[in-house]
Amino acid sequence: MNSIFKHLMLTTTITSIALSCSLATAGQITVYTALEADQLVAYEAKLKQAYPDLSVKWVRDSTGVITARLLAEKANPQADVITGLAVTSLMLMDQQNMLLPYAPKGVEKLNKLYVSPKKVPTWTGMDAWESAVCVNTVELNARKLPLPTSWADLTKPIYKGLVVMPNPASSGTGYLDVSAWLQTLGDKKGWAYMDALHQNIAQYTHSGSKPCKMAAQGEAVIGISFGYRASQLKEKGAPLEIVFPKEGLGWDLEASAIVKGTKNLSDAQKFIDWSVSKEANEAYADNFAVVAYPGVAKPIKFRPANVNTLMIKNNFEWAAKNRDQILAEWSKRYDSKSEPK
Repeated sequence: MNSIFKHLMLTTTITSIALSCSLATAGQITVYTALEADQLVAYEAKLKQAYPDLSVKWVRDSTGVITARLLAEKANPQADVITGLAVTSLMLMDQQNMLLPYAPKGVEKLNKLYVSPKKVPTWTGMDAWESAVCVNTVELNARKLPLPTSWADLTKPIYKGLVVMPNPASSGTGYLDVSAWLQTLGDKKGWAYMDALHQNIAQYTHSGSKPCKMAAQGEAVIGISFGYRASQLKEKGAPLEIVFPKEGLGWDLEASAIVKGTKNLSDAQKFIDWSVSKEANEAYADNFAVVAYPGVAKPIKFRPANVNTLMIKNNFEWAAKNRDQILAEWSKRYDSKSEPK
């Protein structure tokens, strides 16, 4: 396993109910997730409407930490289901035969691009989340600086020390950015871009939400984050301008899967059946402009109506296959500015 993941496993405490190694309990499953905590409340309420007797123990943390934990537990799985995790992480687990094939009821109604291509799917998509840059207009104006409108702008010397972004080893949002830059610019130019951006970085945070929260609170001027958190904070009155860089947006799918080795298969299948339902997708659509169920998505305030056309052509298989190598190179170059663990 990548040394970054090992370190995360040793130093990061999962924000969750402690897991039990006891025998399976009927009607109860353990679900690992990287969903935002505020999203979980709404989703669980919808799940309860569909399956009132299904009880869930949530284990929630950032994408990198959840991915590391699942990989570490490969020989002795503790989770029954994974939900709201980047599909690039799920593909990595699929390559290691960690996911149980299952075709949930209604899966044929989903956009085929958001479903595992295998004859019996090993994962099913929920929604897509995209890059966004949060800019504190009060702080920007106080410094008499122009609004950045592109990824290239963020490397300009005028923004030195003013940018924060997520660490891709712990944050799915951070990884989708790094992956997108390498895919769109190529290997040499992609790393050269990140070298230049690094000169302006004040800190790499563990959470994808945190850079936008820091910008909203005036702790940072510019935060590389994602659209959901940006629009939510602006809706609450934060002095933010949300920038969707014109070169294209990195993005990833949030997806769900059953963990191979679950002792609660019937209940795990119920959860996955719900996760692909129209009702579940309607809940996702409250937060995301792109969801797996066609015709359900709706405009999201402060997000461009054509956000899906701004997303890059993403090679998820490449991103999953090269994840360890990319993260090792990134950490070697930039880890000195990472948020303390």
